[in-house]
This record gives sequence, structure tokens and C-alpha cells, in this order.
Amino acid sequence: MVAEFELIARYFAPLAAAEPGAFGLQNDAAVLDIASGHSLVTTLDSMVSGVHYLPDDPPDQLARKLLRVNLSDLAAMGARPRGYLLSLAMTGQEDEDWLQAFAKGLEQDQQKYDVVLLGGDTLRTPGPQTLSLTALGEVPRGQALQRTTARNGDDIYLTGTLGQAALGLFVRLGQASEKLPGLSDAQLERLETAYRLPDPPVALGGKLPGLVTACLDVSDGLLADLGHIAEGSGLGADVEQSRLPLSQEAAQLLAQVPERLQDVVGGGDDYQLLFTSDPGQREALEALSVSSGIAMTRIGRMSEGEAVRLLDNQGRAIAVGHAGWTHF
Repeated sequence: MVAEFELIARYFAPLAAAEPGAFGLQNDAAVLDIASGHSLVTTLDSMVSGVHYLPDDPPDQLARKLLRVNLSDLAAMGARPRGYLLSLAMTGQEDEDWLQAFAKGLEQDQQKYDVVLLGGDTLRTPGPQTLSLTALGEVPRGQALQRTTARNGDDIYLTGTLGQAALGLFVRLGQASEKLPGLSDAQLERLETAYRLPDPPVALGGKLPGLVTACLDVSDGLLADLGHIAEGSGLGADVEQSRLPLSQEAAQLLAQVPERLQDVVGGGDDYQLLFTSDPGQREALEALSVSSGIAMTRIGRMSEGEAVRLLDNQGRAIAVGHAGWTHF
């Protein structure tokens, strides 16, 4: 592996060139100006080899996923992304091809999401490889979205589709024949891509303040993450199974293997936005969905009580084996 400062100059300094306050990564910190009347929003996520990804995952996709899961958190706060800080704890097994591909992945998504590298750290570890990223964004002062401010009777919405990433993990682990019978090779490939490279609606986040009452992104599983909104808001929540926005693959699979429902609603890694809104905002949200090209599906409502329930067509609660991922 190349020496640390040569590594930074060769692969990462070019990613910071668009931000004068990054100083070409030649100083110990960056200086970032925030727009007048705005607040800084920060978030950090880490990915550990063998826990959040497999050691042979393509480095360009690792880089893009790492950036995207953080930008998803900014979107959930209603923030516009500005830049990010990167920390790479590497084992020494990463050759120049790996580094070049990793940097190329970041470059692709910097262009896609209009963000820039501001700085970070590189270090050696005996393992496992650990990738950390801190994303910075800005939101009009006083308009940051929270997950603890839903109100009784609010509609519950979900962007995009549900469950593809969780099913894609089965493909990645070589369990497709056992867990995902009846799906074609093309369908399995789409599922695996959804797991490796989420597509969060980053641009939507900054358009939600004023329209929604609470928001987060679905990283741990729909029911678990809705539980965070419900508990923080002192409410319960009811989700109608028939309203869940399923991909073609998920819908086809559930028709054949209904027990996979627990993976669809509890698997996580979707990185779609889950939010609540007053019913009076339905027309405005529908118009925003059309203008942004981002699907938003009303899947239920907040209610009195404490339970988060998944309901069948008769309004009966469906037992789910696990609500979502937990880290500890």
C-alpha cells in the first residue's frame, strides 16, 4: 500500500477540490460556511467488514453505500447535503486497485448528490476493516425534522418500495434457492443490487419540512423504525399490509412463501423515508410525489396506545417473528 500522505493526495484530495474550505486536505480541519438562517445537521455511520458487508464486496459499491446511508439520515432530518468526512481503518490488504475503485465510487456519488469530501483520517488496523463517514448538511433554522413529534391520527407514509434489500441479503449469502424460490436470475440480481447499493430519496428530504410531523429512514426494518417514531411520540401505530409498497420480486415471493413477510417488514437496509403527516396534507404530498418523481405510499395511521401493529384486510393484527435489526 502507498504511504498515507501519498494515498490522500492521489485518491482523496481530488474529491475535495470543489470546496475551498477543505484546503485540498492539506490542513488538519476544514472550514465550512453555512447559509444564513440555517442550522448545521451532522450524522455518522460506520460499516465493519464481516458485520455490515462481506470482505469481497466491490470497493466502489462499498464507498457509495457508505455515503448513501449517511445522506439518507440527512434527508430524514429535512436537510440538504453539503459535504462529508471520511475515516478508513484499513488492514493493509487493500491494494491500489481497491483504493482507486473506492475513490471512484465516491466520485460517482459526489456528482449524483452534489456533495464534496471535506477531510477525514486514514489508519492501519489489525482488522476487521472499518469504514466510517460523517455527513454534514444544512436545514432552515427551526425546521429540522424529528422522529418524536408524530401526532395522533397522522397518516404514515413510506417512499419507494419495501423489502428488496433484506431479500437481496439472502442472495448475497448464497441462500436464494432456499429462501427465495421461484424468482428468476434477473430478479435475484435486482434484489442483490438493492442490498449492495441502496437508492435513498436524498433530494426529497429538503422538501418535507412544513409537510410532515415526524420522519426517519428505514435502516433497521419498517416495524422497528416505526416503533421509534411511535415510542418517541407516545403513540401507537397501525400499518395495513395491503398498502405496503412491494417490489415485483417481493410481491411474487410473498404470494408463494408468505412467511417471508417478516423479512420484508423487519429486514432493514431499505433507506427509504418513513414519515407521518396530518391528513390535511394529502393533496400537497401527492403533488410533491408527482413533481419529484418519488413514490410515496400512505400505509397506515398513528393511534393512541403503545403497540405498532401490522393489520390484515379484516383489521386483525398479524404476528411478525421479528420487527427489525438490533445492534446489541
